[in-house]
Amino acid sequence: MATPVGERRAAPARCRDAAARHAVVERAIALGVPRDYGRTRHLRLQREPVHLVPVGEDIHGRGQWLQPAAARALARMRDAAAHAGTELQLVSAFRSIEYQLGIIERKLARGQAIDAILRVSAAPGYSEHHTGRCVDFTTPGFAALEEEFERSPAFHWLRRHAAEFGFALSYPRGNAHAIAYEPWHWCWHA
Repeated sequence: MATPVGERRAAPARCRDAAARHAVVERAIALGVPRDYGRTRHLRLQREPVHLVPVGEDIHGRGQWLQPAAARALARMRDAAAHAGTELQLVSAFRSIEYQLGIIERKLARGQAIDAILRVSAAPGYSEHHTGRCVDFTTPGFAALEEEFERSPAFHWLRRHAAEFGFALSYPRGNAHAIAYEPWHWCWHA
């Protein structure tokens, strides 16, 4: 359901300090995330931003948030894409470390093995979504969070133009992090 005009949603909760982040990482380790996950996957623990601003609703009508500079870059990029006739729809933006833990817990509850989960989802604490700088996209006519996005005009536009706005594809095929290819996942770098 869309937020009525003039009504503001509260920014998502975040782990505000290192101790809180560490506690969530320890809970993930108890679920089977290897203690050396960051080292072996060449990933570092991510801090959650102090400030987040709304960037609109995702394809499910949920409010999405980014840190302010990334939000401004995203708005410019989406405007440029729209001007070129390309629609960049939001699937996901900021996700807290707690939310990421919930993703892992739900997948484990459905019977997925932790190794399989970690091939498609970063472990809690290590996701770029925690930074408030990355966005998952889709576009009309293409399933969200599926490799088929690489065949979309939106993906081809992003490949040609995202760098102009500071965004880069985080997980290309064969990436050093051993995370599945995600043509929809783009991160802003100042």
